[in-house]
Amino acid sequence: MSLVKSLIATTALTAAMFSFAAPAQAQTRIALLVKSLGNGFFEAAARGAEEAAAELGDVEIIYTGPTEPTAEAQIEVINALIAQQVDAIAISANDPDAVVPALQRAMDRGITVISWDSGVAPEGRAMHLNPSSNELIGNTIIRLAADHLPEGGEVAILSATATATNQNIWIEEARKVLPEYEGIDLVAVVYGDDLSDKSYREAQGLMQTYPNLDAIIAPTTVGIVAAAQAVTDAGKIGEINVTGLALPSEMAGHIHSGASQSFAIWNPIDLGYSAAYIAHALATGEATANEGDIIGIGRVGEVMIGENGEAAMSDPFTYDASNVDEFAEIF
Repeated sequence: MSLVKSLIATTALTAAMFSFAAPAQAQTRIALLVKSLGNGFFEAAARGAEEAAAELGDVEIIYTGPTEPTAEAQIEVINALIAQQVDAIAISANDPDAVVPALQRAMDRGITVISWDSGVAPEGRAMHLNPSSNELIGNTIIRLAADHLPEGGEVAILSATATATNQNIWIEEARKVLPEYEGIDLVAVVYGDDLSDKSYREAQGLMQTYPNLDAIIAPTTVGIVAAAQAVTDAGKIGEINVTGLALPSEMAGHIHSGASQSFAIWNPIDLGYSAAYIAHALATGEATANEGDIIGIGRVGEVMIGENGEAAMSDPFTYDASNVDEFAEIF
């Protein structure tokens, strides 16, 4: 063998040895499991998760969910993810308890499980990421009304069902901060059961019962749209401001008409982004989810793990005429 051929062969063998000894870095595979596919809110969250993956550099996001928003359908997806041996599952649950046994099987196989948006019972996950805290939400929904009532006024709350745990907690927190908003008088709380027609009728009833009503606060995406339409149909745009929690795509028209001055909801892009960061940190051992632990979430900041393994991302994000169209294209 010539010297040249010998050098070429040696070089090739050495390169092959180094190539074998240093394989490409394995990706952390995170399943973003949502309540159902085809929902703009969750598609925006997936966009945020992909942004996080791009920043982290070693993450693959598997965006998945059932076609129907049921616990049974989510369990089927969880079982499929276990079979795929993903590294982490970040779930927005259709039922906090029904999915627990399947998620426990996932954890038994070494898969990191967190919940976000809609939680899972503590025994079924490492931690839960709330989009905001009950206190922050309660304060926000009152502030949204008070911001446009500098001299005070009468406000009413149009909630979902009387048994909706999260709604009731938010309303209680709203009552707690009322003394901080001078002149704001909460005159009634009514329930539209998250049905458009009933919410519409309840809004009509509020306007008839309280002729001096200045604002309707609906901490439900169904109720706020129905109330805004009721105010519009009653010819009371400019007299009664409708606010609360809503999706930009559903409220953009009411913002432009003046039926609503502003509303809020957590930014789903930031929520998916934060969930991906947390799932990655826990799956790779960079962080733990014990009470008091702090986990970095990139550009959003950081979260502290509190009681029951829960953390809150941030204040609800406010939407108004300056930004609603931008976000309406997303969710």
